[in-house]
Amino acid sequence: MPGFPEDLKYTAEHEWVRTGNAGVVRVGITSYAAEQLGDIVYVSLPEVGEAVAVGDAVGELESTKSVSDVFAPLPGVVSAVNPQLDEAPETVGGDPYGDGWLFELELDEDADLDTLLDADGYAAETGA
Repeated sequence: MPGFPEDLKYTAEHEWVRTGNAGVVRVGITSYAAEQLGDIVYVSLPEVGEAVAVGDAVGELESTKSVSDVFAPLPGVVSAVNPQLDEAPETVGGDPYGDGWLFELELDEDADLDTLLDADGYAAETGA
């Protein structure tokens, strides 16, 4: 059994996608990515209203070890960003599947969740 939540979809870039209602998804980084980054000290997120395509760099996570880009997992328009990360960027690493979410996307009509990995596929990707 993988150590990643079964109800999420994943990208090879170590992001998770939680489907919501009305074509909106929430995006964050996986626990694996959080462990690799170490202590996150700054988070840069996209602007609400920004249209993104799959693979666009939409933000950055700065840790004590490095700076990593955040990529759009699906095409859409940014509908929300996590406001608590301005004051508490460490939340991303402390609770990556909960309060540490990054942003929400209102998906384009042609967005295909089936292009993303399931928990087993992501676990195989990471060797976890």
